[in-house]
Amino acid sequence: MTGNLQITDARLEPIAAKVLAGERLSADDGLALFQSSDLLAIGWLGNHVREKKHGNVCYYNVNRHINPTNVCMAHCRLCAFGRSPDSPGAYTYALDEVWQRGAQGVSEGATEFHIVGGLHPDLPFDYYLDLIRGLKQRFPQVHLKAFTMVEVGFYSRISKLSIRDTLQAMKDAGVDSLPGGGAEIFHPRVRKIICDHKTSGIMWLQIAQTAHEIGLKSNATMLYGHIETPEERVDHLMQLRALQDKTHGFVTFIPLAFHPANTALAHLPSTTGFDDLKTIAISRLLLDNFDHIKAYWIMLTPRIAQIALRWGANDLDGTVVEEKIYHDAGATTPEHLTRAELERLIRAAGRVPVERDTTYRPVDRTKMPFPATAAASSSASGGRRTDGFIPETSLTLNI
Repeated sequence: MTGNLQITDARLEPIAAKVLAGERLSADDGLALFQSSDLLAIGWLGNHVREKKHGNVCYYNVNRHINPTNVCMAHCRLCAFGRSPDSPGAYTYALDEVWQRGAQGVSEGATEFHIVGGLHPDLPFDYYLDLIRGLKQRFPQVHLKAFTMVEVGFYSRISKLSIRDTLQAMKDAGVDSLPGGGAEIFHPRVRKIICDHKTSGIMWLQIAQTAHEIGLKSNATMLYGHIETPEERVDHLMQLRALQDKTHGFVTFIPLAFHPANTALAHLPSTTGFDDLKTIAISRLLLDNFDHIKAYWIMLTPRIAQIALRWGANDLDGTVVEEKIYHDAGATTPEHLTRAELERLIRAAGRVPVERDTTYRPVDRTKMPFPATAAASSSASGGRRTDGFIPETSLTLNI
């Protein structure tokens, strides 16, 4: 978006003045933005802030998603991924298969493993710690972004450890940072309907704060486009901004468009491109203390994600590979894009692609060790079970 700002909604004029002066917006400003249909003006403002922070650069990374299990006791209405242990399609990976997937990712040049899964009622905390230790031992150069705040809360319950001790055990095992999933919408009214058995919004924020306090950075998300109101979206963003003021521990914010297909909320319509772009821009404007806003192409589609790079987003996520959670909910996007495809999308949107690692340091492929024989360092003897059962021998890491 270029040229001078043109505003058709007079309510946006004082907000635009604040943005152009570099002043912080209020919750009332955020609500006015969500209630406005002046998409071009909102996008112009989001792009203005984005370019002040990042110029013409757009980041992406080469990552590999690993979902160790889809067995989950939460049964959230928003989810199409989780299964009961005896349900068709339920699976749990043996540790060897996790490491094999890690080896495949390394052979493809991954600098990050993004690891999230269900809340399995029968797996001990040691399974997850052994999973991390095994990946870190085999692939020490890869950043392990593992386990949402919801998973951390669950591990704390099953291990009878405090949240701080649970996070410290994860960090000691090799977790480098945490993803931002499970935040959904923080407001209790919404969570009672869409994810009643999941960690509360207050607890999500407390876990994130504790993680930041012990030196673990994290991402943050907002799942929008279901039953939430504009006021509840703004409240969510304001709570994230307040915590970021305290800890400075959030790396990236990712607005996640709700996919209703195959969920208990399948009667709801999907989000529109109009709402997607507006939410990206407003997130950029309200979250003034977040450096990065991500346009997650898996959920937005590559085309909308490209446009979002002119509406406030400065990151297109990564290559991903084998994304399950949103495709189970009806996503029709590919499960994988190559580095070349991501760079083509970014250049076609008029931006300059920069490959990054998880902490947004530029990646120099000429100096990164990615051995072609990486797969040889991982045992392939384990296998994926489809009955939800993990062999006892797979729960212990023998190094």
